[in-house]
Amino acid sequence: MQTNPPEQPSSAAAPFLRIADSFADPVAPADFPSALLRWRNQRWAAETGLGDLSEEAWIRHFARFEALPGNLPEPLAMRYHGHQFGTYNPQLGDGRGFLFAQLRDKAGRLLDLGTKGSGQTPYSRQGDGRLTLKGGVREILAASYLEALGVNTSKAFSLVETGEALSRNDEPSPTRSSVLVRLSHSHVRFGTFQRCAWHEDRESMARLVDYCIAEFYPAADAPEIALRTANLLECVAIATGRMIGQWMAAGFVHGVMNTDNFNITGETFDFGPWRFLPVSDPNFTAAYFDSQGLYRFGRQPVQGGWALQQLASAMLLLAEADGLANALVPYETVYRDSFIAHTHRLLGLEPKNDTGTDISFLQAFYAWMTESGAIWPQTFFDWFGGSASEARAAASPQASLYDTAQFAPVRAALMERAPLRPERLGNAYFQNASPVSLVVEEVEALWAPIADADDWSLFHAKTDHIEEARLALAL
Repeated sequence: MQTNPPEQPSSAAAPFLRIADSFADPVAPADFPSALLRWRNQRWAAETGLGDLSEEAWIRHFARFEALPGNLPEPLAMRYHGHQFGTYNPQLGDGRGFLFAQLRDKAGRLLDLGTKGSGQTPYSRQGDGRLTLKGGVREILAASYLEALGVNTSKAFSLVETGEALSRNDEPSPTRSSVLVRLSHSHVRFGTFQRCAWHEDRESMARLVDYCIAEFYPAADAPEIALRTANLLECVAIATGRMIGQWMAAGFVHGVMNTDNFNITGETFDFGPWRFLPVSDPNFTAAYFDSQGLYRFGRQPVQGGWALQQLASAMLLLAEADGLANALVPYETVYRDSFIAHTHRLLGLEPKNDTGTDISFLQAFYAWMTESGAIWPQTFFDWFGGSASEARAAASPQASLYDTAQFAPVRAALMERAPLRPERLGNAYFQNASPVSLVVEEVEALWAPIADADDWSLFHAKTDHIEEARLALAL
Protein backbone atom coordinates (compact mmCIF):
# COMPACT_ATOMS: atom_id res chain seq x y z
CA MET A 1 0.00 0.00 0.00
CA GLN A 2 1.16 3.53 -0.65
CA THR A 3 1.66 5.72 2.41
CA ASN A 4 0.81 9.03 0.78
CA PRO A 5 -2.12 10.03 -1.47
CA PRO A 6 -1.44 11.14 -5.02
CA GLU A 7 -0.28 14.70 -5.53
CA GLN A 8 -2.97 17.14 -6.60
CA PRO A 9 -2.38 20.61 -8.03
CA SER A 10 -3.03 23.26 -5.39
CA SER A 11 -5.41 25.17 -7.66
CA ALA A 12 -7.56 22.06 -8.06
CA ALA A 13 -7.35 20.77 -4.50
CA ALA A 14 -7.75 23.91 -2.40
CA PRO A 15 -9.72 26.66 -4.14
CA PHE A 16 -10.87 28.01 -0.75
CA LEU A 17 -7.39 29.50 -0.43
CA ARG A 18 -8.57 32.20 -2.85
CA ILE A 19 -10.77 33.71 -0.13
CA ALA A 20 -9.38 32.19 3.08
CA ASP A 21 -7.85 35.47 4.27
CA SER A 22 -11.37 36.88 4.79
CA PHE A 23 -13.13 33.78 6.08
CA ALA A 24 -10.79 31.64 8.16
CA ASP A 25 -7.87 31.63 10.57
CA PRO A 26 -4.90 29.23 10.52
CA VAL A 27 -4.92 27.00 13.60
CA ALA A 28 -2.89 24.17 15.06
CA PRO A 29 -4.56 20.81 15.76
CA ALA A 30 -4.57 19.34 19.24
CA ASP A 31 -1.70 17.02 20.17
CA PHE A 32 -3.63 13.95 21.28
CA PRO A 33 -2.04 11.47 23.70
CA SER A 34 -2.96 8.52 21.48
CA ALA A 35 -4.63 7.73 18.18
CA LEU A 36 -6.61 4.53 17.65
CA LEU A 37 -8.47 4.22 14.35
CA ARG A 38 -12.03 3.17 15.05
CA TRP A 39 -13.69 3.67 11.67
CA ARG A 40 -12.83 4.79 8.16
CA ASN A 41 -15.20 5.34 5.27
CA GLN A 42 -13.37 3.22 2.72
CA ARG A 43 -15.97 3.73 -0.02
CA TRP A 44 -15.65 7.51 0.10
CA ALA A 45 -11.89 7.31 0.60
CA ALA A 46 -11.74 5.51 -2.75
CA GLU A 47 -14.01 8.14 -4.33
CA THR A 48 -11.59 10.89 -3.30
CA GLY A 49 -8.31 9.17 -4.20
CA LEU A 50 -7.43 8.23 -0.62
CA GLY A 51 -8.49 4.60 -0.65
CA ASP A 52 -4.93 3.25 -0.73
CA LEU A 53 -3.71 5.04 2.37
CA SER A 54 -2.14 2.71 4.90
CA GLU A 55 -3.45 2.84 8.45
CA GLU A 56 -0.26 4.59 9.52
CA ALA A 57 -0.71 7.30 6.88
CA TRP A 58 -4.41 7.59 7.71
CA ILE A 59 -3.54 8.32 11.34
CA ARG A 60 -0.93 10.89 10.30
CA HIS A 61 -3.43 12.78 8.19
CA PHE A 62 -6.67 12.31 10.10
CA ALA A 63 -5.52 12.28 13.73
CA ARG A 64 -2.22 14.19 13.65
CA PHE A 65 -3.40 16.34 10.70
CA GLU A 66 -0.26 16.27 8.64
CA ALA A 67 -1.22 18.19 5.48
CA LEU A 68 -2.20 16.22 2.40
CA PRO A 69 0.30 16.79 -0.43
CA GLY A 70 -0.57 19.74 -2.65
CA ASN A 71 -3.45 20.77 -0.40
CA LEU A 72 -4.11 23.25 2.40
CA PRO A 73 -0.75 23.87 4.08
CA GLU A 74 -2.39 24.25 7.50
CA PRO A 75 -5.86 23.81 9.00
CA LEU A 76 -8.30 26.74 8.76
CA ALA A 77 -10.93 27.53 11.41
CA MET A 78 -13.90 29.04 9.59
CA ARG A 79 -15.41 32.35 10.67
CA TYR A 80 -19.20 32.73 10.81
CA HIS A 81 -22.11 34.07 12.84
CA GLY A 82 -25.63 32.73 13.14
CA HIS A 83 -29.09 32.72 14.65
CA GLN A 84 -29.29 30.22 17.50
CA PHE A 85 -32.88 29.46 18.53
CA GLY A 86 -33.92 32.74 16.95
CA THR A 87 -31.28 34.91 18.64
CA TYR A 88 -28.41 36.35 16.65
CA ASN A 89 -24.98 35.36 17.94
CA PRO A 90 -21.87 37.13 16.58
CA GLN A 91 -19.56 35.10 18.83
CA LEU A 92 -19.45 31.99 16.66
CA GLY A 93 -16.95 30.24 14.40
CA ASP A 94 -15.31 26.82 14.30
CA GLY A 95 -14.77 26.18 18.00
CA ARG A 96 -13.74 22.54 17.81
CA GLY A 97 -13.13 21.93 14.14
CA PHE A 98 -11.42 23.24 11.03
CA LEU A 99 -11.23 22.84 7.29
CA PHE A 100 -8.41 20.35 6.75
CA ALA A 101 -8.38 19.75 2.99
CA GLN A 102 -10.31 20.05 -0.25
CA LEU A 103 -10.52 17.16 -2.70
CA ARG A 104 -12.19 16.24 -5.97
CA ASP A 105 -14.26 13.10 -6.34
CA LYS A 106 -14.18 10.97 -9.48
CA ALA A 107 -16.75 13.24 -11.11
CA GLY A 108 -14.62 16.32 -10.43
CA ARG A 109 -16.92 17.66 -7.72
CA LEU A 110 -15.24 19.71 -5.00
CA LEU A 111 -15.45 18.23 -1.49
CA ASP A 112 -14.27 19.57 1.85
CA LEU A 113 -12.72 17.54 4.64
CA GLY A 114 -13.63 19.18 7.94
CA THR A 115 -13.07 18.08 11.50
CA LYS A 116 -14.94 17.85 14.76
CA GLY A 117 -13.08 17.54 18.05
CA SER A 118 -9.69 18.57 16.66
CA GLY A 119 -8.82 21.08 19.39
CA GLN A 120 -9.32 24.65 20.45
CA THR A 121 -9.45 27.58 18.04
CA PRO A 122 -9.94 31.36 18.47
CA TYR A 123 -13.70 30.61 18.52
CA SER A 124 -13.72 27.96 21.28
CA ARG A 125 -14.77 30.42 23.98
CA GLN A 126 -14.96 28.26 27.13
CA GLY A 127 -15.04 24.96 25.24
CA ASP A 128 -12.31 22.35 25.24
CA GLY A 129 -12.45 21.82 21.47
CA ARG A 130 -12.96 18.09 21.90
CA LEU A 131 -15.55 15.50 20.82
CA THR A 132 -16.73 12.52 22.83
CA LEU A 133 -16.32 9.10 21.28
CA LYS A 134 -20.06 8.61 21.65
CA GLY A 135 -20.66 11.81 19.68
CA GLY A 136 -18.46 10.49 16.88
CA VAL A 137 -20.25 7.14 16.84
CA ARG A 138 -23.64 8.87 16.68
CA GLU A 139 -22.59 11.00 13.70
CA ILE A 140 -21.33 7.96 11.78
CA LEU A 141 -24.66 6.23 12.31
CA ALA A 142 -26.84 9.21 11.40
CA ALA A 143 -24.87 10.26 8.32
CA SER A 144 -24.57 6.69 7.03
CA TYR A 145 -28.28 6.01 7.49
CA LEU A 146 -29.32 9.27 5.84
CA GLU A 147 -27.09 8.47 2.88
CA ALA A 148 -28.66 5.00 2.67
CA LEU A 149 -32.10 6.64 2.61
CA GLY A 150 -31.05 8.91 -0.27
CA VAL A 151 -31.01 12.07 1.82
CA ASN A 152 -28.49 14.73 0.86
CA THR A 153 -25.99 14.70 3.71
CA SER A 154 -22.43 15.23 4.76
CA LYS A 155 -20.53 11.96 5.24
CA ALA A 156 -18.61 10.74 8.26
CA PHE A 157 -15.14 9.98 6.88
CA SER A 158 -12.93 8.97 9.80
CA LEU A 159 -13.17 8.40 13.54
CA VAL A 160 -10.08 8.12 15.75
CA GLU A 161 -10.15 7.61 19.50
CA THR A 162 -7.72 10.06 21.09
CA GLY A 163 -7.08 8.89 24.64
CA GLU A 164 -8.41 11.81 26.65
CA ALA A 165 -11.05 11.76 29.39
CA LEU A 166 -13.73 14.39 28.86
CA SER A 167 -16.31 15.85 31.20
CA ARG A 168 -19.77 16.49 29.78
CA ASN A 169 -23.11 17.41 31.33
CA ASP A 170 -25.21 15.25 28.99
CA GLU A 171 -23.46 11.88 29.38
CA PRO A 172 -21.67 10.00 32.16
CA SER A 173 -18.22 11.52 32.78
CA PRO A 174 -15.35 11.14 32.43
CA THR A 175 -15.99 9.81 28.93
CA ARG A 176 -13.79 8.79 26.04
CA SER A 177 -12.65 11.28 23.40
CA SER A 178 -12.38 11.17 19.62
CA VAL A 179 -11.71 13.25 16.54
CA LEU A 180 -14.04 12.97 13.57
CA VAL A 181 -13.37 13.95 9.97
CA ARG A 182 -16.42 14.85 7.91
CA LEU A 183 -16.73 14.95 4.13
CA SER A 184 -19.05 17.61 2.73
CA HIS A 185 -19.57 19.34 -0.60
CA SER A 186 -19.15 22.66 1.20
CA HIS A 187 -18.51 23.97 4.71
CA VAL A 188 -19.75 27.47 3.77
CA ARG A 189 -22.68 28.21 6.05
CA PHE A 190 -25.56 30.67 5.96
CA GLY A 191 -23.78 32.23 8.94
CA THR A 192 -20.70 32.88 6.79
CA PHE A 193 -22.75 35.42 4.84
CA GLN A 194 -24.33 36.76 8.01
CA ARG A 195 -20.91 37.59 9.41
CA CYS A 196 -20.10 39.68 6.32
CA ALA A 197 -23.37 41.55 6.70
CA TRP A 198 -22.71 42.16 10.41
CA HIS A 199 -19.37 43.75 9.54
CA GLU A 200 -20.86 45.50 6.46
CA ASP A 201 -18.02 43.92 4.48
CA ARG A 202 -19.34 44.19 0.96
CA GLU A 203 -16.05 43.28 -0.68
CA SER A 204 -15.67 40.03 1.25
CA MET A 205 -19.25 39.00 0.60
CA ALA A 206 -18.79 39.62 -3.12
CA ARG A 207 -15.73 37.38 -3.06
CA LEU A 208 -17.73 34.74 -1.19
CA VAL A 209 -20.59 34.89 -3.70
CA ASP A 210 -18.18 34.50 -6.58
CA TYR A 211 -16.41 31.57 -4.89
CA CYS A 212 -19.72 29.77 -4.27
CA ILE A 213 -20.87 30.28 -7.84
CA ALA A 214 -17.56 29.20 -9.35
CA GLU A 215 -17.28 26.04 -7.26
CA PHE A 216 -20.89 24.96 -6.67
CA TYR A 217 -23.39 26.80 -8.88
CA PRO A 218 -21.72 27.94 -12.13
CA ALA A 219 -25.13 28.34 -13.80
CA ALA A 220 -25.83 31.22 -11.38
CA ASP A 221 -23.14 33.40 -12.93
CA ALA A 222 -24.21 36.78 -14.31
CA PRO A 223 -22.50 40.07 -15.25
CA GLU A 224 -23.71 42.06 -12.22
CA ILE A 225 -23.02 41.20 -8.60
CA ALA A 226 -26.63 41.88 -7.53
CA LEU A 227 -27.95 39.39 -10.06
CA ARG A 228 -25.25 36.85 -9.22
CA THR A 229 -26.17 37.14 -5.55
CA ALA A 230 -29.89 36.65 -6.17
CA ASN A 231 -29.16 33.72 -8.49
CA LEU A 232 -26.99 32.12 -5.83
CA LEU A 233 -29.73 32.54 -3.22
CA GLU A 234 -32.22 30.83 -5.51
CA CYS A 235 -29.85 27.88 -5.95
CA VAL A 236 -29.39 27.62 -2.18
CA ALA A 237 -33.17 27.84 -1.61
CA ILE A 238 -33.73 25.00 -4.07
CA ALA A 239 -31.04 22.83 -2.47
CA THR A 240 -32.39 23.51 1.02
CA GLY A 241 -35.99 22.78 0.06
CA ARG A 242 -34.95 19.51 -1.52
CA MET A 243 -33.01 18.47 1.60
CA ILE A 244 -35.83 19.25 4.03
CA GLY A 245 -38.36 17.41 1.87
CA GLN A 246 -36.06 14.40 2.14
CA TRP A 247 -35.81 14.80 5.93
CA MET A 248 -39.57 14.76 6.29
CA ALA A 249 -39.97 11.60 4.21
CA ALA A 250 -37.16 9.89 6.14
CA GLY A 251 -38.62 10.83 9.53
CA PHE A 252 -35.44 12.66 10.46
CA VAL A 253 -35.33 15.39 13.10
CA HIS A 254 -32.19 17.53 12.92
CA GLY A 255 -32.69 19.07 16.33
CA VAL A 256 -30.73 22.33 16.00
CA MET A 257 -31.66 24.22 12.83
CA ASN A 258 -29.61 27.31 13.64
CA THR A 259 -28.45 29.32 10.63
CA ASP A 260 -24.85 28.31 11.28
CA ASN A 261 -25.97 24.68 10.83
CA PHE A 262 -27.15 25.17 7.24
CA ASN A 263 -24.64 24.99 4.42
CA ILE A 264 -25.05 26.47 0.98
CA THR A 265 -25.08 23.13 -0.86
CA GLY A 266 -28.12 21.81 1.00
CA GLU A 267 -26.53 18.96 2.94
CA THR A 268 -27.54 17.65 6.34
CA PHE A 269 -24.85 19.20 8.43
CA ASP A 270 -23.61 19.61 12.01
CA PHE A 271 -25.31 16.69 13.67
CA GLY A 272 -26.19 17.30 17.29
CA PRO A 273 -29.16 15.87 19.18
CA TRP A 274 -30.64 14.29 16.02
CA ARG A 275 -33.39 11.69 16.15
CA PHE A 276 -35.26 9.42 13.76
CA LEU A 277 -38.98 9.17 14.50
CA PRO A 278 -40.14 5.91 16.07
CA VAL A 279 -43.70 6.82 15.03
CA SER A 280 -45.22 9.77 13.19
CA ASP A 281 -45.45 12.74 15.54
CA PRO A 282 -45.35 16.31 14.19
CA ASN A 283 -44.54 17.61 17.68
CA PHE A 284 -41.55 15.35 18.25
CA THR A 285 -38.55 17.40 19.46
CA ALA A 286 -35.01 16.04 19.29
CA ALA A 287 -33.13 18.40 21.61
CA TYR A 288 -33.87 18.26 25.32
CA PHE A 289 -32.98 21.96 25.52
CA ASP A 290 -35.53 22.96 22.83
CA SER A 291 -38.20 23.64 25.43
CA GLN A 292 -40.43 25.60 23.05
CA GLY A 293 -40.30 22.98 20.29
CA LEU A 294 -38.90 25.54 17.84
CA TYR A 295 -37.19 22.80 15.82
CA ARG A 296 -39.79 20.06 16.27
CA PHE A 297 -40.30 17.63 13.41
CA GLY A 298 -43.43 19.18 11.91
CA ARG A 299 -41.93 22.67 11.96
CA GLN A 300 -38.77 21.85 10.02
CA PRO A 301 -40.05 23.07 6.64
CA VAL A 302 -41.06 26.43 8.15
CA GLN A 303 -37.75 26.74 9.94
CA GLY A 304 -35.85 26.05 6.73
CA GLY A 305 -37.71 28.89 5.06
CA TRP A 306 -36.95 31.18 8.00
CA ALA A 307 -33.24 30.37 7.80
CA LEU A 308 -33.28 31.23 4.09
CA GLN A 309 -34.92 34.56 4.91
CA GLN A 310 -32.02 35.35 7.24
CA LEU A 311 -29.58 34.50 4.46
CA ALA A 312 -31.50 36.79 2.12
CA SER A 313 -31.38 39.59 4.71
CA ALA A 314 -27.61 39.25 4.86
CA MET A 315 -27.39 39.38 1.07
CA LEU A 316 -29.08 42.80 1.06
CA LEU A 317 -25.50 44.01 1.30
CA LEU A 318 -25.15 43.19 -2.41
CA ALA A 319 -28.61 42.86 -3.93
CA GLU A 320 -32.05 44.47 -3.95
CA ALA A 321 -34.87 43.22 -1.75
CA ASP A 322 -37.18 42.40 -4.65
CA GLY A 323 -34.61 40.25 -6.41
CA LEU A 324 -33.83 38.37 -3.23
CA ALA A 325 -37.51 37.89 -2.39
CA ASN A 326 -38.09 36.42 -5.85
CA ALA A 327 -35.14 34.08 -5.33
CA LEU A 328 -36.87 32.55 -2.31
CA VAL A 329 -40.12 31.83 -4.14
CA PRO A 330 -39.13 28.33 -5.38
CA TYR A 331 -38.43 27.04 -1.87
CA GLU A 332 -41.96 25.94 -0.98
CA THR A 333 -42.61 24.24 -4.32
CA VAL A 334 -39.27 22.46 -4.28
CA TYR A 335 -39.88 21.32 -0.70
CA ARG A 336 -43.33 19.98 -1.62
CA ASP A 337 -42.08 18.18 -4.73
CA SER A 338 -39.12 16.73 -2.83
CA PHE A 339 -41.39 15.44 -0.05
CA ILE A 340 -43.67 13.80 -2.60
CA ALA A 341 -40.83 12.31 -4.62
CA HIS A 342 -38.87 11.05 -1.63
CA THR A 343 -41.86 9.46 0.06
CA HIS A 344 -42.49 7.52 -3.14
CA ARG A 345 -38.82 6.66 -3.45
CA LEU A 346 -38.67 5.26 0.08
CA LEU A 347 -41.80 3.24 -0.66
CA GLY A 348 -40.28 1.96 -3.91
CA LEU A 349 -43.17 3.36 -5.95
CA GLU A 350 -43.65 5.47 -9.05
CA PRO A 351 -45.53 8.70 -8.23
CA LYS A 352 -48.59 9.49 -10.29
CA ASN A 353 -46.90 12.76 -11.31
CA ASP A 354 -50.18 14.52 -10.75
CA THR A 355 -49.54 16.95 -7.91
CA GLY A 356 -53.07 16.94 -6.51
CA THR A 357 -53.34 13.14 -6.58
CA ASP A 358 -49.90 12.66 -5.03
CA ILE A 359 -50.57 15.21 -2.29
CA SER A 360 -53.87 13.49 -1.45
CA PHE A 361 -52.01 10.20 -1.12
CA LEU A 362 -49.39 11.71 1.18
CA GLN A 363 -52.05 13.34 3.33
CA ALA A 364 -53.87 10.04 3.75
CA PHE A 365 -50.68 8.04 4.29
CA TYR A 366 -49.13 10.29 6.93
CA ALA A 367 -52.45 10.92 8.69
CA TRP A 368 -52.87 7.16 9.05
CA MET A 369 -49.27 6.85 10.27
CA THR A 370 -49.91 9.46 12.96
CA GLU A 371 -53.29 8.14 14.07
CA SER A 372 -52.38 4.44 14.06
CA GLY A 373 -49.02 4.72 15.81
CA ALA A 374 -47.46 2.53 13.13
CA ILE A 375 -43.70 2.14 13.44
CA TRP A 376 -42.15 4.51 10.89
CA PRO A 377 -39.29 2.41 9.47
CA GLN A 378 -41.31 -0.82 9.61
CA THR A 379 -44.14 0.67 7.53
CA PHE A 380 -41.83 1.81 4.74
CA PHE A 381 -40.05 -1.55 4.84
CA ASP A 382 -43.29 -3.57 4.73
CA TRP A 383 -44.77 -1.71 1.78
CA PHE A 384 -41.65 -1.19 -0.33
CA GLY A 385 -42.84 -1.89 -3.85
CA GLY A 386 -46.53 -1.56 -2.98
CA SER A 387 -48.44 -4.44 -4.57
CA ALA A 388 -45.20 -6.42 -4.91
CA SER A 389 -44.99 -6.55 -1.10
CA GLU A 390 -48.52 -7.51 -0.07
CA ALA A 391 -47.37 -10.90 1.18
CA ARG A 392 -44.43 -9.34 3.05
CA ALA A 393 -46.74 -6.80 4.70
CA ALA A 394 -49.14 -9.57 5.73
CA ALA A 395 -46.27 -11.21 7.64
CA SER A 396 -45.17 -8.00 9.36
CA PRO A 397 -45.11 -7.62 13.15
CA GLN A 398 -47.66 -4.84 12.67
CA ALA A 399 -49.79 -6.65 10.06
CA SER A 400 -52.91 -6.12 12.15
CA LEU A 401 -52.69 -2.39 11.48
CA TYR A 402 -52.98 -3.07 7.77
CA ASP A 403 -56.23 -4.97 8.23
CA THR A 404 -58.23 -2.01 9.51
CA ALA A 405 -60.84 0.12 7.78
CA GLN A 406 -58.63 3.16 8.44
CA PHE A 407 -55.84 1.69 6.34
CA ALA A 408 -58.09 0.66 3.43
CA PRO A 409 -57.81 3.93 1.44
CA VAL A 410 -54.04 3.96 1.98
CA ARG A 411 -53.80 0.38 0.74
CA ALA A 412 -55.84 1.29 -2.33
CA ALA A 413 -53.50 4.17 -3.15
CA LEU A 414 -50.46 1.94 -2.68
CA MET A 415 -51.94 -0.67 -5.01
CA GLU A 416 -52.57 1.80 -7.80
CA ARG A 417 -48.94 2.97 -7.89
CA ALA A 418 -46.50 0.99 -9.98
CA PRO A 419 -43.53 -0.57 -8.17
CA LEU A 420 -40.25 1.19 -8.98
CA ARG A 421 -37.60 -1.42 -9.83
CA PRO A 422 -39.30 -4.20 -7.82
CA GLU A 423 -36.33 -6.50 -8.47
CA ARG A 424 -34.71 -4.72 -5.52
CA LEU A 425 -36.94 -6.80 -3.25
CA GLY A 426 -34.58 -9.69 -4.01
CA ASN A 427 -31.78 -7.87 -2.21
CA ALA A 428 -30.53 -9.38 1.05
CA TYR A 429 -31.86 -6.37 2.96
CA PHE A 430 -35.47 -7.32 2.26
CA GLN A 431 -34.87 -10.89 3.44
CA ASN A 432 -34.37 -9.57 6.98
CA ALA A 433 -37.21 -9.66 9.46
CA SER A 434 -36.77 -5.98 10.30
CA PRO A 435 -35.49 -2.82 8.61
CA VAL A 436 -32.72 -0.57 9.83
CA SER A 437 -33.94 1.52 12.72
CA LEU A 438 -32.00 4.20 14.57
CA VAL A 439 -34.35 5.29 17.30
CA VAL A 440 -32.56 6.61 20.34
CA GLU A 441 -32.99 3.44 22.41
CA GLU A 442 -31.17 1.41 19.75
CA VAL A 443 -28.32 3.87 19.58
CA GLU A 444 -27.97 3.71 23.35
CA ALA A 445 -28.07 -0.09 23.25
CA LEU A 446 -25.18 -0.36 20.81
CA TRP A 447 -23.17 2.28 22.67
CA ALA A 448 -23.42 0.49 26.03
CA PRO A 449 -21.07 -2.44 25.15
CA ILE A 450 -18.55 0.02 23.67
CA ALA A 451 -18.58 2.04 26.88
CA ASP A 452 -18.56 -0.98 29.20
CA ALA A 453 -16.31 -3.50 27.45
CA ASP A 454 -14.93 -1.88 24.28
CA ASP A 455 -17.18 -4.26 22.36
CA TRP A 456 -17.90 -2.81 18.91
CA SER A 457 -19.80 -5.81 17.54
CA LEU A 458 -23.27 -4.20 17.73
CA PHE A 459 -21.95 -1.02 16.11
CA HIS A 460 -20.44 -3.00 13.22
CA ALA A 461 -23.61 -5.05 12.86
CA LYS A 462 -25.61 -1.83 12.61
CA THR A 463 -23.29 -0.24 10.03
CA ASP A 464 -23.39 -3.48 8.00
CA HIS A 465 -27.20 -3.41 8.11
CA ILE A 466 -27.18 0.23 6.99
CA GLU A 467 -24.93 -0.66 4.07
CA GLU A 468 -27.34 -3.44 3.09
CA ALA A 469 -30.11 -0.84 3.10
CA ARG A 470 -28.08 1.55 0.97
CA LEU A 471 -27.47 -1.09 -1.66
CA ALA A 472 -31.10 -2.21 -1.65
CA LEU A 473 -32.63 1.26 -1.86
CA ALA A 474 -30.25 2.70 -4.46
CA LEU A 475 -31.83 3.65 -7.78
